[in-house]
Amino acid sequence: MGKTLKERWKIQSNFQLAKILLVFALTGTLSARLSAPLLDFFGLHRGEVNPFIYWPLYIILILPVYKVLIIIIGWLFGEYRFFFNFVKKMLSHMGLAKFLKKPDDS
Repeated sequence: MGKTLKERWKIQSNFQLAKILLVFALTGTLSARLSAPLLDFFGLHRGEVNPFIYWPLYIILILPVYKVLIIIIGWLFGEYRFFFNFVKKMLSHMGLAKFLKKPDDS
């Protein structure tokens, strides 16, 4: 698995691969942990809101939190460029590539 990921992601060393996998693990955990308090902040408490409203909002909130955190944590681990490109690709797959384009110099 490591060799395949290294080739696919154009990673040079096993240490770099370990850092990247650690960033993914930390970011996923932290974004899930932060989303519930953010919903609480907006007055949407888990026990008081219909689960059919709470859980979709929770999942929708995780997405931007995850993208911001992965760039920040990636930067802290010295892998900013990798994760910035990863988020760009993720947004492109979600059909949000228009937000990534630089404005034309007119």
